[in-house]
Amino acid sequence: MMNYSPDFSVVLDNWPVLARGLWVTIQIWLPSIALGLIGGFLISQARLSSRRWLSIPSLVYVELFRDTPVLIQLIWFFYAFPILIGVQLTPFTAALLGLTLNTTAYSAEIFRGGIKSIHRGQMEGAKAIGMTHAQAMRRVILPQVIKRMLPAFTNRMIEVAKMSSLASVISVHELMYQGRLLSSTYYRPFEILTAVAFIYFVLIYPGTFLAGRLEKRLARSS
Repeated sequence: MMNYSPDFSVVLDNWPVLARGLWVTIQIWLPSIALGLIGGFLISQARLSSRRWLSIPSLVYVELFRDTPVLIQLIWFFYAFPILIGVQLTPFTAALLGLTLNTTAYSAEIFRGGIKSIHRGQMEGAKAIGMTHAQAMRRVILPQVIKRMLPAFTNRMIEVAKMSSLASVISVHELMYQGRLLSSTYYRPFEILTAVAFIYFVLIYPGTFLAGRLEKRLARSS
């Protein structure tokens, strides 16, 4: 170790490989966030419903995905889920499905907490003047809670970006997978994995910085 001489030229020589891995990471990350937010809002509405046939299954879904490791979920969707449906999923599809459903569960709780923080009288008042539930939610409730939920959603985006590296376990050719492959090929784990860590930092830090700024701004305005 004392005689080890770092050589980062291997990173520069294989930059296109790492760039392809980064692109796959982004392809997993952004769709799982977008679909997870949409699904999370729908599940939150089911959780808040007075109909038990909606609220109970949605509660089970949320707790199932929140209380089991993400890695287990990804492996399950790749190896076990195809047994149920009779179709083998690609590693990318299994990873996207697992991360999306996990993000949906956490987003549902963020939505539910934000909506419940608004006094129920506002929903009742909106309905009293002729609004439907959907109109009241869109025009009265959501505009108030979005500001409160922004820091939580920003943190969730950061977490999903980091969790995407777990997709390498099921052979998705994302950034971490390519880094491990190059490390075993060139026997230069220090240089290559340091570069991978730096790329993740550059990808994630803007979100971390934005989350901090949002929290400070909301604290000043409250």
